[in-house]
Amino acid sequence: MKSKVIMDSETITRALSRIAHEILERNKGAKELRIIGIRRRGIHLARRLVDKIQELAGIKPPLGTLDITLYRDDFRRRTDWPSVQKTEIPFSVEDKNVILVDDVLYTGRTTRAAIEAIMDYGRPASIQLAVLVDRGGHRELPIQADYMGIKVMTIRTQKVDVLLKELDGRDEAIVLQLDSPNEAG
Repeated sequence: MKSKVIMDSETITRALSRIAHEILERNKGAKELRIIGIRRRGIHLARRLVDKIQELAGIKPPLGTLDITLYRDDFRRRTDWPSVQKTEIPFSVEDKNVILVDDVLYTGRTTRAAIEAIMDYGRPASIQLAVLVDRGGHRELPIQADYMGIKVMTIRTQKVDVLLKELDGRDEAIVLQLDSPNEAG
């Protein structure tokens, strides 16, 4: 399988720093922010953003984690039962600016499921999307990132993997060439 590194550790660190600055600028500080990471890698990216925002603004926004398994639109079609993990949102999202964090934006379906899940917790003032990698032209839903580390135009026979120190021992984003588009998920 052929692969190409599109982000290394330094690039990921710089991208998260830039995203934190952009979030603070757009939201006029951190006071009304709530950061929610989508399981799995979005959680680790969200933690890093919370730390960076605290470093920059002196306020540590509350951090939540979200499992979207039961909100997926392909849940009923699956033959294997996915493992449902814990969602932890120990704060109110009502009238707050929620920053939803994920590693890769592809079709938009994960983001749609996450928005639906968040709305079960209340009505935020806004839901903004921060992703490390935006795969570009493969949207199936009208969803776009408000903040992104990098935009990479891929084809359906490619997959983007984000590796993070917390899970994989290193920080890296790579594009993999697959044998068939069905593997690209």
